[in-house]
Amino acid sequence: MNADANANADGDTLRTPIVAVLGHVDHGKTTLLDTVRGSAVSEGEAGAITQHIGATAVPLETVSEMAGELVDPADFDLPGLLFIDTPGHHSFTTLRSRGGALADIAVVVVDVNDGFQPQTIEALDILQRTGTPFVVAANKVDTTPGWTPTDGSPIQPTYESQPSAARDRLDERLYELIGDLSDEGFSGDLYWRVQNFTKNVGVVPLSAITSEGVPDLLAVLMGLSQRYMREQMAIDITGPGAGTILEVKDERGFGATVDVVLYDGSVRPDDIIIVGGTDGPIVTDVRALLQPRPNAEIRTENRFDRVEIAQAAAGVKIAAPDLDNAMAGAPLRVVRNRDRANVVSEVEAELADIAVETAEEGVVVKADTLGSLEAMANALKEADVPILRAEVGDVAPRDIAIASTANEERNQTVLGFSVDVLSNASDELEESNVRLFTDDVIYQLVDEYKSYVDEQERAQQETVLDKIVRPCRFRILEDHVFRQSSPAVVGVEVLSGTLKNNQYIIKWNGNEPARIGELSGIQEQGEDVSSARAGTRVSIAIDGPTVGRQIEEGDELWVELPEKHAKILEQELIDEIPADELEALTSYLDSHRKRDPFWGK
Repeated sequence: MNADANANADGDTLRTPIVAVLGHVDHGKTTLLDTVRGSAVSEGEAGAITQHIGATAVPLETVSEMAGELVDPADFDLPGLLFIDTPGHHSFTTLRSRGGALADIAVVVVDVNDGFQPQTIEALDILQRTGTPFVVAANKVDTTPGWTPTDGSPIQPTYESQPSAARDRLDERLYELIGDLSDEGFSGDLYWRVQNFTKNVGVVPLSAITSEGVPDLLAVLMGLSQRYMREQMAIDITGPGAGTILEVKDERGFGATVDVVLYDGSVRPDDIIIVGGTDGPIVTDVRALLQPRPNAEIRTENRFDRVEIAQAAAGVKIAAPDLDNAMAGAPLRVVRNRDRANVVSEVEAELADIAVETAEEGVVVKADTLGSLEAMANALKEADVPILRAEVGDVAPRDIAIASTANEERNQTVLGFSVDVLSNASDELEESNVRLFTDDVIYQLVDEYKSYVDEQERAQQETVLDKIVRPCRFRILEDHVFRQSSPAVVGVEVLSGTLKNNQYIIKWNGNEPARIGELSGIQEQGEDVSSARAGTRVSIAIDGPTVGRQIEEGDELWVELPEKHAKILEQELIDEIPADELEALTSYLDSHRKRDPFWGK
């Protein structure tokens, strides 16, 4: 950024506010940034979808040119805006600084025709958690049927000049968006109606294609930054730099480099820097600082200019030895005139803040950056899913090997967020019992895993229920004795629960259960059946008793429940059994517990 920007009363310089642009895939994030920077990044990209993270500095003069009368440079002492472009499949949490969000402010781009989509909701959830202020860019207003575009115009005059049918249709879509915001816990309105931006989210209707409404968006971003964030923009640009790594890349002639957003101080060639790496802090020295031309995009510019200093806020590529193990989302600190050990400790502390809490038994988690790993860990913690190991990087054979050692089947799992699977890991996967779940939306990934676990639990419970003795109360019907003994054959009515063949039968004498025989056959309307549910009348054969001695017409009999089975039913499967079966179980337990209060506990 411009080192000559106005200094404040304390002698500090106001840095550029950092703006993150978020939103669902295809909703127009990159096209909007292209319009702002006058480039055409998306033209050269497959499907016009942003593939990588970049940063674009837009000086105040350029903002003013685009915003016209809405931004008078004389009203601002901030030097412009620095846009971070996060692709649709990336988590905003990649961008972090000192345990918080790296961005000062965010733009959530929403297609007015599509409304909120999974990644929109995820972005809002993360913005809410980090407390990052944001505005909603309601994109693609020019696709409203009957819309007459006025290229580059502020939105109010072009909106008011539209035919009433087009205006009504757009209003309908905008109010749906405001309703969607409300559903997610935010109060919002069209930006010109918002009195207090700290309490209400401003919605800016615009078109990234025709530039209508883009002046308004820039004016709102500048206004919010100037009014509410001026103090946090005050930094000492001569001080040692602090930044966050966006990406680690190999560049021809330089080897491994890091793309960094510098949010404090400065960095120069020959500075010693401490960088967060997979095995802890990396100490190295800057060989070259590379910056794209003004208004160009850091990730599409092939020819980088070497610069002698980079000052916050800025996107900069740093070439230095030993950066192969640097991690996206990790901190970068310049040592300069400070004690090196203290700076290493600072970086260690920040890495420890991001360290994921792990358990003895749990799933293996892989994510593309430290920030998204942290977001994954938070989401899994909320879902009560334990984590055995969590790392940045693609799914490797080692991950499959670790997951395969889990005792519980549900934990023989790898969850991958926005990562690839190495080919040798795919081979391992095919030969193991490990399940792999991958997705580019965190909550969808967690939901997929939870659905799998629920399905597993249901299957297990069905198996257990199938093997377990089920409670049943039934009554011998009067005038339905078909055989008195060897076996006794009687007609019964099932009062509650499930009557199954080959179960022991008891009769209660006061509080004492007496086993009277074993059920050896069930017939319903002359046909052999294996079970009978509550409300049915069947004839049964019981080996052991004689009618008139051990059993009588009108007697109430029970299936004998082993104590272990009663305990499992009450403690683990109580939600899985029908109400009448629960009633039979409760009565059975009550009878037992009158003589032994701890029976089945």
